[in-house]
Amino acid sequence: MGVMIERGSTKVLFDPLFKTHFDIYDPVPTNMAAALIAGAQPWDGIDAVFISHYHGDHVDPEMVLALLRAQTTIRLFAPEQAASAIRKLVSDARVLERVHGLVLANGEAAVDIELDSLLIEATRVPHAGWPNRHSHVENLVFRVTLDSTTTVMHLGDADTGHEHYDTASGYWQERRTHLAMPPYWFFLSEEGREVLNGRIQPDHAIGMHVPSEVPDQAADRPEEIREFDLFTKPGESRKILVKD
Repeated sequence: MGVMIERGSTKVLFDPLFKTHFDIYDPVPTNMAAALIAGAQPWDGIDAVFISHYHGDHVDPEMVLALLRAQTTIRLFAPEQAASAIRKLVSDARVLERVHGLVLANGEAAVDIELDSLLIEATRVPHAGWPNRHSHVENLVFRVTLDSTTTVMHLGDADTGHEHYDTASGYWQERRTHLAMPPYWFFLSEEGREVLNGRIQPDHAIGMHVPSEVPDQAADRPEEIREFDLFTKPGESRKILVKD
């Protein structure tokens, strides 16, 4: 689920640094991780980092801490479970003051956070597999607006159940979402597609968290996911079309 969003000089990262991949997903390439931490182009001038939840295929606390130490203006926003794991590794107040842990109940929308050119919103949606698996995991869906113009939504490992999106039903339409980034399993079920198309209603959606076995070329993929836009390899990019 790692991705960078860039608009002009404003840049944000979602779930960028992790080590666990379960032999299913592509790991972060070593040279890419090193460049990202060092702030080499195109990962220079990052304004904020967002962590969806504390799982090893979404965040490695030591790698994120290295990023915060190397790039001293970045602020990090994460569920408290992930934020506390990072805090345990450091006592430097200059780092700690940039780590923001959010505590939300399922279905509760966060108070808007304004940070320079960013408007940050979040709500907690249970992790996929709820209620039988990962019910204790604080999975946050971040909706971030860059420069009062471009709004993107990163869903982490959100469950597709309708009931999660009905709890705070008004939240999803309070702001137009130009790009939604759900895990690709939203495209695999009728329920997930209905949540995307009926509740979130983004202008465009790109499926993420795609297993490495899924072919890069759409024509080579299983028919049920052939029509959808997916991120399948590290380093690929898209342009976000902001419609009037």
